[in-house]
Amino acid sequence: MPENVRVSDVRHVLVLPDRDTAQDVADELSDRFGVTEEPQLVRDALAGEDDAEDAQWLVVVEDPAGRLDAAALDAFAAEYEGWLEVP
Repeated sequence: MPENVRVSDVRHVLVLPDRDTAQDVADELSDRFGVTEEPQLVRDALAGEDDAEDAQWLVVVEDPAGRLDAAALDAFAAEYEGWLEVP
């Protein structure tokens, strides 16, 4: 882990096309990556979007130990037509 990153600041954000897909990803994170904390699901509406169906959904994964591999998370999200947001 880089020296300038505080352990408590490590978080990964997966961007998914819809809520159902985001929920599926959140549910599978534990089995696939051993994530023990419940990921947060967040609706990401772009400016001007009023319809929840058109919004992307974010799965926010806290990783205080910095043990999750970003490339593996990105590949996992891609299986669901999503991606890992790069800070």
